[in-house]
Amino acid sequence: MIGLLDTIAMALGTLRANVLRSVLTLLGIVIGAATVVAMMSFTEGLKIQMTSGFAMLGAGAFQVQKWPAFQFGPRDHRKYELRPDLTREQGEALRELPNVRWVSIEEWNRGPVALSTREKVTKPSFDLCGAVPDYEYANGVTVGQGRFLTQTDIQLGRRVIFVGPDAVDALYPGQDPLGKEIRVRGVPFEVIGVAQRQGSLLGQSKDAWAVIPWTAYERAFGRIRNNNIAIVATSPEDAPRALEQVIGKLRRLRGLSPQEENDFEVFSNETSAQIFDNLARIVGAATFGICGLALLVGGIGIMNIMLVSVSERTREIGVRKALGARRGRILSQFLVESVTLSVLGGLAGVAVGAGLALGAKAVFDLPASIPLWAVVVSLASAGGAGLLFGIYPAARASKLDPVEAMRTE
Repeated sequence: MIGLLDTIAMALGTLRANVLRSVLTLLGIVIGAATVVAMMSFTEGLKIQMTSGFAMLGAGAFQVQKWPAFQFGPRDHRKYELRPDLTREQGEALRELPNVRWVSIEEWNRGPVALSTREKVTKPSFDLCGAVPDYEYANGVTVGQGRFLTQTDIQLGRRVIFVGPDAVDALYPGQDPLGKEIRVRGVPFEVIGVAQRQGSLLGQSKDAWAVIPWTAYERAFGRIRNNNIAIVATSPEDAPRALEQVIGKLRRLRGLSPQEENDFEVFSNETSAQIFDNLARIVGAATFGICGLALLVGGIGIMNIMLVSVSERTREIGVRKALGARRGRILSQFLVESVTLSVLGGLAGVAVGAGLALGAKAVFDLPASIPLWAVVVSLASAGGAGLLFGIYPAARASKLDPVEAMRTE
């Protein structure tokens, strides 16, 4: 133990004697460790946020739509454009299925809209939906003030609107919005309710939306032929069975043969989370690839500095061997020195990576959570690189002939 501590002290002394050279040598190790910690912190933070954020649908709920909800890489727009629309009649037919409790048939505007009062106008940043009362249960909406849409609102085509908190913040800050007027493209609607605040996901607010009766929607803005259909099973346990029934029913209604693939997309909170997990694996693989390259460069630098150290300390090695130091002692001395230097680089990299992650979280409000395993992997990788690339210089030092080494000037 005393010998180990002496060796570590000698390694630190070498580092202090050649600070600039050591820093430049360890730069690759620092970059590799910092990359792993920073990227994994962002990925972990994003995963935590997405896990809660993907609860956009209620328990036991899933959604059917014409277009994919998420797709990475090139998208075949022509393929999806040629699909027949999901009609309101198809959605209504799903209500008769035994394991289906709620069916939310939703008409979404093509892009964000502006909301206004007589005095104020917002930016066009609100999603507008023509909905039915089932929307509340299928999309996990919690009423914070007032009430949600009712079947009477639908039948009478009332111009009423249920909004997310962002609309209140923009148009009626600090006021009770119930009973007040909000206009959409100049058409006035009475506020009947406000949802509880949900926060943001990936920097985008989850509270910038509004819902009106689909009958009033079509009278004011025209008919939307393609609908999104959100379904809630009779219980979370019945969701797989309800999913099979919905797919089978839609295939029959849309005239698909057994050999044809579905001409609609189905997704749920679980499938959304799986998509993100796959993306996280890709990001993780790319991160470790970059880390591997950086560690390779850093390891070569460590090998270089250790070879230089062996050359500079040839006489010292000869004296130590002449005084009785065994070959294994010399070998372990230089290996410990190499590992010590690389671990110091790893510690510096962990500090830099953690600083970048926490700084980005504080300044840019990016999700970040530093996982312990990423710190351990970074330090272990740095130490492993030092051990691997320190073997040759250490072996070379241990093989020096003491007489020839002592003659070296």
